[in-house]
Amino acid sequence: MQGSEMAEGYMWYAGIPFPAQLYKPEDIRAAHEQFVVKDEDIIMVTYPKSGTHWLIEILCLILTKGDPKWVRSVNTYDRSPWIETESGNTTIVNRKEGPPLISSHLPIQLFPKSFFTSKAKLIYVIRNPKDVLISGYYFWRSTNLAKKPESLEQYFEWFLRGHVPYWSWFDHVRGWLSWREKENVLVLCYEEMRKDPRKSVEKICRFLGKALEPGELNLVLENSSFQALKENKMSNFSSVAKELVLNDFKITRKGITGDWKNHFTPAQTQAFEETFREKMAGLPPELFPWD
Repeated sequence: MQGSEMAEGYMWYAGIPFPAQLYKPEDIRAAHEQFVVKDEDIIMVTYPKSGTHWLIEILCLILTKGDPKWVRSVNTYDRSPWIETESGNTTIVNRKEGPPLISSHLPIQLFPKSFFTSKAKLIYVIRNPKDVLISGYYFWRSTNLAKKPESLEQYFEWFLRGHVPYWSWFDHVRGWLSWREKENVLVLCYEEMRKDPRKSVEKICRFLGKALEPGELNLVLENSSFQALKENKMSNFSSVAKELVLNDFKITRKGITGDWKNHFTPAQTQAFEETFREKMAGLPPELFPWD
Protein backbone atom coordinates (compact mmCIF):
# COMPACT_ATOMS: atom_id res chain seq x y z
CA MET A 1 0.00 0.00 0.00
CA GLN A 2 1.45 3.34 -1.02
CA GLY A 3 1.10 6.54 0.99
CA SER A 4 -0.81 8.13 -1.88
CA GLU A 5 -3.63 5.61 -1.45
CA MET A 6 -4.02 6.81 2.10
CA ALA A 7 -4.35 10.47 1.14
CA GLU A 8 -8.12 10.45 1.63
CA GLY A 9 -8.88 11.61 5.17
CA TYR A 10 -5.31 12.65 5.87
CA MET A 11 -3.28 15.81 5.71
CA TRP A 12 0.28 14.79 4.88
CA TYR A 13 3.10 16.96 6.18
CA ALA A 14 6.80 16.05 5.93
CA GLY A 15 5.80 12.48 5.09
CA ILE A 16 3.58 12.12 8.16
CA PRO A 17 -0.23 11.65 8.03
CA PHE A 18 -2.34 13.88 10.28
CA PRO A 19 -6.15 13.78 10.68
CA ALA A 20 -7.36 16.12 7.93
CA GLN A 21 -10.28 17.43 9.99
CA LEU A 22 -7.99 18.76 12.72
CA TYR A 23 -4.78 19.98 11.09
CA LYS A 24 -3.56 22.31 8.40
CA PRO A 25 0.03 22.35 7.04
CA GLU A 26 0.56 25.92 8.19
CA ASP A 27 -0.32 24.98 11.79
CA ILE A 28 2.27 22.18 11.90
CA ARG A 29 4.84 24.48 10.30
CA ALA A 30 4.09 27.27 12.78
CA ALA A 31 4.38 24.88 15.73
CA HIS A 32 7.71 23.56 14.47
CA GLU A 33 9.39 26.76 13.31
CA GLN A 34 7.80 29.68 15.14
CA PHE A 35 6.34 28.52 18.45
CA VAL A 36 8.32 29.81 21.43
CA VAL A 37 8.55 27.33 24.30
CA LYS A 38 9.08 29.06 27.66
CA ASP A 39 11.26 27.70 30.45
CA GLU A 40 8.28 27.43 32.80
CA ASP A 41 6.19 25.34 30.36
CA ILE A 42 5.17 21.79 31.29
CA ILE A 43 4.68 19.72 28.14
CA MET A 44 3.02 16.33 27.69
CA VAL A 45 3.90 14.36 24.57
CA THR A 46 2.48 10.99 23.60
CA TYR A 47 1.75 8.81 20.65
CA PRO A 48 -2.09 8.77 20.43
CA LYS A 49 -3.93 6.32 22.71
CA SER A 50 -1.08 6.08 25.22
CA GLY A 51 -2.79 7.69 28.20
CA THR A 52 -2.63 11.33 27.13
CA HIS A 53 -5.85 12.53 28.78
CA TRP A 54 -5.13 10.63 31.95
CA LEU A 55 -1.73 12.31 32.22
CA ILE A 56 -3.30 15.73 31.60
CA GLU A 57 -5.79 15.07 34.40
CA ILE A 58 -3.02 13.98 36.79
CA LEU A 59 -0.90 17.05 36.03
CA CYS A 60 -3.82 19.44 36.42
CA LEU A 61 -4.65 17.89 39.79
CA ILE A 62 -1.02 18.02 40.96
CA LEU A 63 -1.02 21.75 40.18
CA THR A 64 -4.26 22.28 42.15
CA LYS A 65 -3.11 20.00 45.01
CA GLY A 66 -5.91 17.56 44.28
CA ASP A 67 -8.75 20.11 44.14
CA PRO A 68 -10.99 18.91 41.26
CA LYS A 69 -12.74 22.25 40.68
CA TRP A 70 -10.54 23.20 37.70
CA VAL A 71 -10.68 19.81 35.95
CA ARG A 72 -14.48 19.71 36.34
CA SER A 73 -15.11 23.22 35.01
CA VAL A 74 -12.64 23.64 32.10
CA ASN A 75 -12.24 21.39 29.07
CA THR A 76 -9.07 19.31 28.69
CA TYR A 77 -8.04 21.14 25.51
CA ASP A 78 -8.34 24.53 27.24
CA ARG A 79 -6.41 23.41 30.33
CA SER A 80 -3.60 21.90 28.24
CA PRO A 81 -3.92 23.16 24.65
CA TRP A 82 -2.51 21.25 21.67
CA ILE A 83 0.52 22.99 20.27
CA GLU A 84 -0.04 21.77 16.70
CA THR A 85 -3.65 22.97 16.31
CA GLU A 86 -4.58 26.52 15.36
CA SER A 87 -6.96 26.94 18.31
CA GLY A 88 -4.49 25.40 20.77
CA ASN A 89 -1.63 27.56 19.54
CA THR A 90 -3.80 30.69 19.85
CA THR A 91 -4.87 29.72 23.39
CA ILE A 92 -1.25 29.22 24.49
CA VAL A 93 0.00 32.47 22.93
CA ASN A 94 -2.86 34.51 24.44
CA ARG A 95 -2.82 32.87 27.87
CA LYS A 96 -2.30 35.54 30.49
CA GLU A 97 -2.44 33.37 33.59
CA GLY A 98 -2.89 29.82 34.81
CA PRO A 99 -0.53 26.84 34.72
CA PRO A 100 1.58 26.67 31.54
CA LEU A 101 0.48 23.20 30.43
CA ILE A 102 0.87 22.14 26.79
CA SER A 103 -0.01 18.88 24.99
CA SER A 104 1.23 17.36 21.75
CA HIS A 105 1.34 14.20 19.64
CA LEU A 106 4.09 15.59 17.39
CA PRO A 107 7.07 13.40 16.52
CA ILE A 108 10.39 14.81 17.69
CA GLN A 109 11.47 16.07 14.23
CA LEU A 110 8.39 18.33 13.97
CA PHE A 111 8.39 19.51 17.58
CA PRO A 112 9.00 23.24 18.26
CA LYS A 113 12.68 23.90 17.67
CA SER A 114 12.68 26.30 20.61
CA PHE A 115 12.08 23.45 23.08
CA PHE A 116 15.51 21.94 22.52
CA THR A 117 17.30 24.97 23.95
CA SER A 118 14.78 25.64 26.73
CA LYS A 119 14.46 24.43 30.32
CA ALA A 120 10.79 23.47 29.84
CA LYS A 121 9.83 20.17 31.46
CA LEU A 122 8.60 17.48 29.08
CA ILE A 123 6.87 14.20 30.01
CA TYR A 124 6.64 11.46 27.40
CA VAL A 125 4.39 8.44 28.01
CA ILE A 126 4.87 5.12 26.24
CA ARG A 127 2.38 2.24 26.23
CA ASN A 128 2.48 -1.31 24.92
CA PRO A 129 2.03 -0.73 21.15
CA LYS A 130 -0.22 -3.78 20.83
CA ASP A 131 -2.72 -2.09 23.16
CA VAL A 132 -2.14 1.24 21.39
CA LEU A 133 -3.08 -0.48 18.12
CA ILE A 134 -6.34 -1.93 19.53
CA SER A 135 -7.29 1.33 21.25
CA GLY A 136 -6.49 3.29 18.06
CA TYR A 137 -8.58 0.93 15.94
CA TYR A 138 -11.70 1.52 18.05
CA PHE A 139 -11.00 5.25 18.37
CA TRP A 140 -10.50 6.07 14.67
CA ARG A 141 -13.48 3.91 13.73
CA SER A 142 -15.74 6.03 15.94
CA THR A 143 -14.64 9.43 14.62
CA ASN A 144 -14.79 11.32 11.32
CA LEU A 145 -11.30 12.72 11.87
CA ALA A 146 -9.35 10.45 9.54
CA LYS A 147 -9.64 7.46 7.23
CA LYS A 148 -11.68 4.72 8.90
CA PRO A 149 -10.34 1.17 8.91
CA GLU A 150 -12.76 -1.39 7.47
CA SER A 151 -11.47 -4.16 9.72
CA LEU A 152 -8.96 -4.85 12.47
CA GLU A 153 -6.89 -6.81 9.92
CA GLN A 154 -6.66 -3.71 7.74
CA TYR A 155 -5.77 -1.42 10.64
CA PHE A 156 -3.15 -3.92 11.82
CA GLU A 157 -1.41 -3.64 8.43
CA TRP A 158 -1.67 0.16 8.44
CA PHE A 159 -0.23 0.35 11.97
CA LEU A 160 2.81 -1.81 11.21
CA ARG A 161 3.60 0.37 8.18
CA GLY A 162 3.04 3.67 9.99
CA HIS A 163 0.09 4.51 7.70
CA VAL A 164 -1.99 5.76 10.63
CA PRO A 165 -2.51 9.23 12.15
CA TYR A 166 0.75 10.65 13.55
CA TRP A 167 2.92 8.10 11.75
CA SER A 168 4.73 5.01 12.95
CA TRP A 169 4.56 4.19 16.68
CA PHE A 170 8.04 2.69 16.40
CA ASP A 171 9.61 5.81 14.87
CA HIS A 172 7.69 8.21 17.14
CA VAL A 173 8.77 6.38 20.31
CA ARG A 174 12.33 5.78 19.13
CA GLY A 175 12.70 9.48 18.30
CA TRP A 176 11.53 10.70 21.71
CA LEU A 177 13.45 8.04 23.63
CA SER A 178 16.64 9.49 22.17
CA TRP A 179 16.08 12.39 24.63
CA ARG A 180 15.32 10.21 27.65
CA GLU A 181 18.60 11.04 29.45
CA LYS A 182 17.99 14.81 29.45
CA GLU A 183 17.28 16.25 32.89
CA ASN A 184 14.20 18.14 31.67
CA VAL A 185 12.63 15.01 30.11
CA LEU A 186 10.73 12.31 32.04
CA VAL A 187 9.66 9.07 30.33
CA LEU A 188 6.72 7.27 31.93
CA CYS A 189 5.25 3.88 31.07
CA TYR A 190 1.44 3.58 30.96
CA GLU A 191 1.55 0.04 32.34
CA GLU A 192 3.58 1.15 35.36
CA MET A 193 1.22 4.09 35.92
CA ARG A 194 -1.72 1.66 35.96
CA LYS A 195 0.07 -0.77 38.25
CA ASP A 196 1.17 1.81 40.82
CA PRO A 197 -0.51 5.22 40.31
CA ARG A 198 0.81 6.55 43.64
CA LYS A 199 4.43 5.84 42.78
CA SER A 200 3.94 7.42 39.33
CA VAL A 201 2.35 10.60 40.75
CA GLU A 202 5.20 10.88 43.27
CA LYS A 203 7.71 10.53 40.42
CA ILE A 204 5.96 13.30 38.44
CA CYS A 205 5.91 15.54 41.55
CA ARG A 206 9.67 15.09 42.07
CA PHE A 207 10.33 15.83 38.38
CA LEU A 208 8.27 19.03 38.54
CA GLY A 209 9.58 20.05 41.97
CA LYS A 210 6.06 20.03 43.42
CA ALA A 211 5.54 18.84 47.00
CA LEU A 212 2.15 17.43 48.00
CA GLU A 213 0.89 16.64 51.49
CA PRO A 214 -0.34 13.02 51.94
CA GLY A 215 -3.97 14.17 51.88
CA GLU A 216 -3.38 16.17 48.69
CA LEU A 217 -1.71 13.18 47.03
CA ASN A 218 -4.72 11.04 47.93
CA LEU A 219 -7.03 13.62 46.33
CA VAL A 220 -4.94 13.62 43.13
CA LEU A 221 -5.21 9.82 42.96
CA GLU A 222 -8.93 9.80 43.74
CA ASN A 223 -9.84 12.50 41.22
CA SER A 224 -7.64 11.11 38.43
CA SER A 225 -8.86 7.50 38.67
CA PHE A 226 -10.11 5.97 35.42
CA GLN A 227 -13.68 6.08 36.71
CA ALA A 228 -13.39 9.76 37.67
CA LEU A 229 -11.90 10.56 34.25
CA LYS A 230 -14.66 8.69 32.44
CA GLU A 231 -17.38 10.51 34.39
CA ASN A 232 -15.88 14.01 34.10
CA LYS A 233 -17.64 15.73 31.19
CA MET A 234 -14.74 18.19 30.86
CA SER A 235 -12.27 15.35 30.36
CA ASN A 236 -14.15 12.72 28.37
CA PHE A 237 -14.61 14.94 25.28
CA SER A 238 -18.41 14.72 25.52
CA SER A 239 -18.53 18.33 24.32
CA VAL A 240 -16.60 17.63 21.10
CA ALA A 241 -18.35 18.73 17.89
CA LYS A 242 -20.95 16.08 16.98
CA GLU A 243 -20.04 16.09 13.28
CA LEU A 244 -16.56 14.84 14.15
CA VAL A 245 -17.63 11.74 16.06
CA LEU A 246 -20.13 8.89 15.88
CA ASN A 247 -22.84 8.29 18.48
CA ASP A 248 -20.89 5.68 20.41
CA PHE A 249 -17.72 7.79 20.68
CA LYS A 250 -15.82 7.79 23.97
CA ILE A 251 -12.32 9.15 24.50
CA THR A 252 -11.91 6.60 27.31
CA ARG A 253 -12.78 3.04 26.34
CA LYS A 254 -11.42 0.39 28.74
CA GLY A 255 -8.19 1.89 30.05
CA ILE A 256 -6.85 -1.58 30.76
CA THR A 257 -3.58 -3.30 29.88
CA GLY A 258 -3.31 -6.44 27.77
CA ASP A 259 -6.58 -6.06 25.82
CA TRP A 260 -4.66 -6.90 22.65
CA LYS A 261 -4.68 -10.57 23.77
CA ASN A 262 -8.45 -10.59 23.15
CA HIS A 263 -7.95 -9.45 19.54
CA PHE A 264 -4.65 -10.58 18.00
CA THR A 265 -4.36 -13.91 16.18
CA PRO A 266 -1.17 -15.96 16.79
CA ALA A 267 0.05 -14.95 13.32
CA GLN A 268 -0.53 -11.25 14.09
CA THR A 269 1.27 -11.59 17.43
CA GLN A 270 4.27 -13.13 15.67
CA ALA A 271 4.29 -10.50 12.90
CA PHE A 272 4.03 -7.70 15.45
CA GLU A 273 6.84 -9.03 17.61
CA GLU A 274 9.13 -9.45 14.59
CA THR A 275 8.48 -5.84 13.56
CA PHE A 276 9.04 -4.66 17.15
CA ARG A 277 12.40 -6.46 17.43
CA GLU A 278 13.54 -5.04 14.11
CA LYS A 279 12.39 -1.46 14.67
CA MET A 280 13.41 -1.13 18.34
CA ALA A 281 16.75 -2.98 18.07
CA GLY A 282 19.49 -1.54 20.28
CA LEU A 283 17.16 0.01 22.88
CA PRO A 284 17.30 -1.40 26.45
CA PRO A 285 14.49 -3.94 27.02
CA GLU A 286 13.71 -2.39 30.44
CA LEU A 287 12.26 0.63 28.59
CA PHE A 288 9.37 -1.64 27.59
CA PRO A 289 8.17 -3.33 30.81
CA TRP A 290 5.03 -5.01 29.54
CA ASP A 291 4.06 -8.60 28.74
